[in-house]
Amino acid sequence: MSSTPESTPARLRTIPSRLIAGVAAVADRLVSERLAAEGARKWHFAVLSTLAEVGAASQAELSRRTGIYRSDMVAVLNELADAECVRREPDSDDRRRNVITLTSTGRRRLERLDALVTDAQRELLAPLTPGQRAELTRLLTVLTDHHHRPHPRSHDAK
Repeated sequence: MSSTPESTPARLRTIPSRLIAGVAAVADRLVSERLAAEGARKWHFAVLSTLAEVGAASQAELSRRTGIYRSDMVAVLNELADAECVRREPDSDDRRRNVITLTSTGRRRLERLDALVTDAQRELLAPLTPGQRAELTRLLTVLTDHHHRPHPRSHDAK
């Protein structure tokens, strides 16, 4: 049984981490449902988006940029390659690694998935004004950037 906003104790409704986690769960469900209706997953969208933005990349670089574990990246790339959305080619500088390239089919697929993700964002943020949406995105970006920086002490421990 899930709680409703009305049944949630006031103290719990003032804890940002709890609120963020609750909204994140809704966001994940909305995006996942829409992508699944097209036979896609969040990781497909992440890889296609990254390739569209940065160009051809190695599997390791895609893993770093998307946050997809290297062990999971192979399966994601296999699915995208089977759908002819990406092409794997040996790196001319290092034949042991592959370079992944977005195909024209992948670009068209990304356009469709991007529309679905945009629609999910619209539903998620429906109660907010455009200004509030922009401010929320800005604040979440500040938090994300802060928490993804290397910790100052991480370089001291050797």
